[in-house]
Amino acid sequence: MSDDGMFAWDMSQEGVAVVTIAMTDRPVNVWNEGSIRAFASTIEAVLGRPGLMGIVLRSNRETFLAGADLHAMVPLDDVARNMKLVHDLRAAFRRLETGGVPVAAAIDGSALGGGYELCLACHRRLARSDESIRIGLPETRLGLIPGAGGTQRLPRLIGMRAALPILLEGQTLTPRAALAAGLVDRLADSDGELIALATEWVLSTKDAAQPWDRKGERIPGGGVQSPSGYETFMAAAALVREKTHGNHPAALAILRAVYEGLQLPFDQGMEIEAQQFARCLASPVAANTIRTMFIGLNEINKGADRPKGVPVAAWKKIGVLGAGMMGSGIAYAAARRGIETVLKDVDLAAAEHGKSYSEKLLARDVENGKTSRADAERILARIRPSFRAEDLTGCELVIEAVPEDRGIKEAAIREAEERILPDAIIASNTSTLPITSLAGYSRSSARFVGMHFFSPVDKMPLVEIIRGRETSPETVAHAFDLVRALGKTPIVVNDGRGFYTSRVFAAYVNAGMACLTDGVAPALVENAGRMSGMPVGPLAVADEVSLDLIHRIAEQTARDLSRTDDSPSAAVATLFVLRLGRLGRKAGGGFYEYPSSGRKFLWPGLRDHFPPRDPQPAVDDVKRRLLHAQALEAARAFEEGIVTSARDGDVGSILGWGFAPWTGGVFSYVDGIGAARFVGECDELTRAHGLLYVVPKLLREMAASGRRFHEPATRSP
Repeated sequence: MSDDGMFAWDMSQEGVAVVTIAMTDRPVNVWNEGSIRAFASTIEAVLGRPGLMGIVLRSNRETFLAGADLHAMVPLDDVARNMKLVHDLRAAFRRLETGGVPVAAAIDGSALGGGYELCLACHRRLARSDESIRIGLPETRLGLIPGAGGTQRLPRLIGMRAALPILLEGQTLTPRAALAAGLVDRLADSDGELIALATEWVLSTKDAAQPWDRKGERIPGGGVQSPSGYETFMAAAALVREKTHGNHPAALAILRAVYEGLQLPFDQGMEIEAQQFARCLASPVAANTIRTMFIGLNEINKGADRPKGVPVAAWKKIGVLGAGMMGSGIAYAAARRGIETVLKDVDLAAAEHGKSYSEKLLARDVENGKTSRADAERILARIRPSFRAEDLTGCELVIEAVPEDRGIKEAAIREAEERILPDAIIASNTSTLPITSLAGYSRSSARFVGMHFFSPVDKMPLVEIIRGRETSPETVAHAFDLVRALGKTPIVVNDGRGFYTSRVFAAYVNAGMACLTDGVAPALVENAGRMSGMPVGPLAVADEVSLDLIHRIAEQTARDLSRTDDSPSAAVATLFVLRLGRLGRKAGGGFYEYPSSGRKFLWPGLRDHFPPRDPQPAVDDVKRRLLHAQALEAARAFEEGIVTSARDGDVGSILGWGFAPWTGGVFSYVDGIGAARFVGECDELTRAHGLLYVVPKLLREMAASGRRFHEPATRSP
């Protein structure tokens, strides 16, 4: 037996070497300079062992192998250093698959990115049938492409038409789905059976050549220069352009690597992949995305913002006040995670209707095979619909999710506090009203906190925790614990109207409506929003949020501040609600028409109320208006101390309202442009379009000093 602290191996009497991946110096198994070197030497030692009949690769940890250690690759634009690591890993994989003996991967945990590329370099892939395991190549989600053979081996294994969606979308599959897609060859019910089946296959296999190393290799489904290949690449190129609008260079890099590489012998195809990988490494998109959606996200989820020294809270029973869309979604999220939940509304029918939301979601999951019927019934049993305050007795935390009306919120909070545990937390799901003011309705402002969920709750991963002026560190910590218990990502911000996410998201809607009132054609406004990288246009967003809600928020703000809200969104919402009676999607019409059958379309009457000017502005100018408005509002929130770290602001912007992910987030967007240039562009926008683009003092200071929201990355030790 050999053990170098990263790879241990033992050879059986039959001549099968079982190599165990066990990188004890990292939380999970990953590829870095040390592990690549250790793997290469282990493979050489194993292949040199007399009597070797084959190799089985396995892990003794929850993760088979999670891919590259991205911390070790920072800064990404040190291309020469990082490409040396990629070259060494590719060489080790090539040595493994051409060593003359059969190799089986026993996938007993998640195999992602470079972890699954290792499996592709094996001649057989077997996986434990466990729905928590994920298998795939998610590199495009971080602005990269597979760099150790994924773009060359997977299409040669399952065909280009099947492989391209997995590569382009960064899909990760359960073992059962991976089996159906051809990413694995067989499933096993336990680790013991997995090793036994892998060993059996190795001993029964004499020809260990990969398909791409056989003479006369044929790509399943046809090669690039075949009728199927022409059709596949024409459709894929069009789809990539439609979905990315050129903002994600990794998607085009994958298309190029597959298109060019599969017309060449395998080893030359690998060189094509390496060229495309190097281009992605040098791209700011990859650097920004990895900093935000890998490093930053992991830091937040591990508790970077959680107050220190507070014991972690466990949750048994919570209450949710209000069984509308938000309250029902929160109840579902809690019940799904094993927490007993009282879903209270003004009458039982309303509460039961709220529970039916969970019933529909679970019925869909049962139908799709994601949840068993028995598990669905257990989840539903945890949700107790009620109209009686006494049913809140024993709740450790109550989340208020009633309409954005102070009177309704006050009544709900006071009623709940009569029944819950003495040290229970009251949280408000308000999206705009200051938490400190709502805490005045509570008996203890120290135990009052904001917990702003996003709709639909079952899909949206972010929760914004708002610390009121008197909210205690213990309350913030315990709110953080609940968010993590729900499987979501928390960011902690300070109090203020609209907090962080709502006020910056509102800037997107406001900028869209300002464009409309300035004579920009509605279709151009919407297309520019999507082309900038936002998930939907600002007018469609307003319809989804509902124009009457925007109107109510504007009125509540005006009452609270004793002044009229003169923003474009307030004026347009007033027109649509009070004069036109068009409230948004829920009412069948707002900026769009929503026919009972067919796709939505922009309401033709918009032209009568907002005549388009001639000539129309360039699409890049409209994109700039929409993105700069959000960045300016984020900078104001930073200057006011609402959001206190650019990391949290970036993660929150992408997870919360879908700010163009290719930028790395709203603060990375400013850094990418440069503060001086950004300020100059905003000054031009102010002269042309008004106060929406006035630059805060913070940004002028950054422009003068050359400071950034994020300091340039340095190499990790």
